[in-house]
Amino acid sequence: MTTSATSPVRIYLVDDHEIVRRGLAEVLTQDGRCEVIGDSGSAIEATARIPALRPDVAVLDGRLGDGSGMDVCRDVRSIDPSIHCVILTSYDNDDAMLQAIMAGAQAYVLKQIRGTDLVDVVVRVAAGENLLDEDAASEVRSRIASTDICHHPALAELTEQERKVLLHVADGMTNRQIAAELFLAEKTVKNYLTSILAKLGLGSRTQAAVLVERLRAHP
Repeated sequence: MTTSATSPVRIYLVDDHEIVRRGLAEVLTQDGRCEVIGDSGSAIEATARIPALRPDVAVLDGRLGDGSGMDVCRDVRSIDPSIHCVILTSYDNDDAMLQAIMAGAQAYVLKQIRGTDLVDVVVRVAAGENLLDEDAASEVRSRIASTDICHHPALAELTEQERKVLLHVADGMTNRQIAAELFLAEKTVKNYLTSILAKLGLGSRTQAAVLVERLRAHP
């Protein structure tokens, strides 16, 4: 959907913290270039309401209690590709950025951004600019591939998500940190780790980390 030069950009906000939604609404509407037409605190509600309201831009929190902004973006744009999406997140993460690109988002913005800059991003996206172009996608894929051993034969029994969890374990991350990195519940990460150890015949996360380091040294 596109807007005329005189009409404010119609925005839908999604964040699981009400106070954040209120703050974003104030920031985005202060100079008159944007108006907020709705907001949600959950992925399920947002996925239902956004296509019905047809905003110009949906500003989506990267991590939600029942999903992620990337999930919402993918689902909404599969229904109405004219709705543009901006992922607004606290996490500067290559994997999450790649998910945003693959979901069809037009921008991936950290919450540290200044208010005026966020308004500029939203207005540009509403005008049809893609701030996450294929060059950005290629760069992210290259950085991930440079240290990726996910397809090593020794890990063939693991699912894709289990391999990601394993690599983060090897990097010394806690279950909580991995959960934040991969947009998962901490309990889900624990379950993945239990499955990983069973499939690889290992007894601890330390042994898992040692295995990964050995594979990295001898790919």
